[in-house]
Amino acid sequence: MSGQNALSFKGMGMLLRVIAVVGSSVATVISTWLPLLLFYEFSAAALLMLLMLLIIGAFLIHGLLTHVFNDITDFESGTDQFSPALLSGGSRVIQTGVMSLQMLKKMGLTAALLLALIAAVLAGAGQFELAILIIVGTWGAATYSLKPFRFAYHPFLGEWLSLFPSMLFLGLAAPWLMLETIPVWGWQNALVNALWCMAWVMVHHIPDLEADRRAVPLKRTSVVWSVGRFGIRGARYPAVLYLGVIGLMSLWILASRPVAAIGVVAILVYSVFLIGKMNPEDAEEVTDIEKKLLLAAMATAVWMGIFI
Repeated sequence: MSGQNALSFKGMGMLLRVIAVVGSSVATVISTWLPLLLFYEFSAAALLMLLMLLIIGAFLIHGLLTHVFNDITDFESGTDQFSPALLSGGSRVIQTGVMSLQMLKKMGLTAALLLALIAAVLAGAGQFELAILIIVGTWGAATYSLKPFRFAYHPFLGEWLSLFPSMLFLGLAAPWLMLETIPVWGWQNALVNALWCMAWVMVHHIPDLEADRRAVPLKRTSVVWSVGRFGIRGARYPAVLYLGVIGLMSLWILASRPVAAIGVVAILVYSVFLIGKMNPEDAEEVTDIEKKLLLAAMATAVWMGIFI
């Protein structure tokens, strides 16, 4: 079966980038779903349905829609063609001939329209929380890559105006849907996990530094901006900045959740150490650090979900 004529399992697997979605979005969901399982009296069936709903939503929006839009824009600007293509550089479905650019555009449009229809139906049925979650997630996917926003091509805008709200609302989703009010632990977990995702994405952008510089238009990520201002050592700074914000948040968490805060800080110190010792010009080394940071983010999410 040709990837140009029909969707293949290989193509969908490449597009979804399952490992990245599980390590970021699914971990974020579990971080605020787990306390509902451990410390509240909800039925197992209700919690299982909630978990499946949020995971499916995460894969549909953060896995499919986000990566389709990102692949389209980064292919047209040229950055993916210059990428070392280890963990970064898009899904590679276009470069490997599994899917065509036109196929991705049709898929993106179909998915966006379907999500808009679902959000409208949910809003009409009074399910405003679910509608808002879909709208925010779709906003993040579209504004990160598509014109006229294309926030990923501007320093700090991509992570703060697209990635952060999308991940924050995903993290808040479970307690928001199941409890009358979102508890403090829900806000803390969601904020930490969103910031962790941002930090990981900053490291994810380092191997594509030269590719992003060659893109037309220039893909001026926070990493590209930081290197331009501080030299190659500045490639580490955006990730360290966002991890530093988590460190400051740990003081807030420490007041009511000392065990959670200690675990967060311990993982944080290890992660900053990894980033500090890596060579930003060695794409393979950075990719190895990326994998370890993804595990660190997952460990943080689960730890905070257990100790509330």
